[in-house]
Formats: sequence, C-alpha cells, structure tokens
Amino acid sequence: QLQACGGGLVRAGGSLRLSCVASGGTFSNYGMGWFRQAPGKEREFVAAIRFTGGLTSYADSVKGRFTISRDNAKNTMYLQMNSLKPEDTAVYYCAGRVGYSYYTTAGEYTYWGQGTLVTVSS
Repeated sequence: QLQACGGGLVRAGGSLRLSCVASGGTFSNYGMGWFRQAPGKEREFVAAIRFTGGLTSYADSVKGRFTISRDNAKNTMYLQMNSLKPEDTAVYYCAGRVGYSYYTTAGEYTYWGQGTLVTVSS
C-alpha cells in the first residue's frame, strides 16, 4: 500500500516536497516512481528511482527542478519540487513495483497511491 502526501497550494517559483510512504511489502525491493495528471490530460511520467536509489530518471519538463529520492529505512520516497511553475499543477501519484531497475511508464507499475494535489499559482 502506498500513501502520498505533501501537496498543497504554492506560488510560482516556490517549492514543495512530496512523500510516499509504503506499507505491507519489502520497500527496498521496489522500483518507485512519480506520475502526475493535470485536469483534462493523461497521466504522465515525472520521475523514477531504482530500488537502491542509485539510478534515477526524470521527464524533460522537470529535469533540473525536481529531485526524486528514497529512504529505504523509512519505507519512504520523496519528490523535492523547486522552481515550480503553473504548468506543474496536477494530482501527483506515487507508484511502485517489485524490480531492480527504474520504470518510466505507468503500465509497468503494480501499486499506486491515492494522489496528492499540487496547485501552483501564477
């Protein structure tokens, strides 16, 4: 089970940190990722991290502004979002699957959190 939190309302240029807490499995065996879905748009990949945290991948739209990380001792994944833009407004979902790589498409993931809303005002 995955539980995402940390969303909220922030002005453009601001920062937020999302968290995703996992329970009921061996978190350190999971490749994890963040996706987002804006109103009227399809869910899109944001960032992914390998089970050990050593390898990451980012969508071009967030590269250099967002940082994905994880703390396997706390069963938690994070998404630090800096220099936020209005176009970052979306519901952000965390996702996970057993595996030793990172995964960048939604269909590769088995487990999904409930989503947390991020709203960036201009």
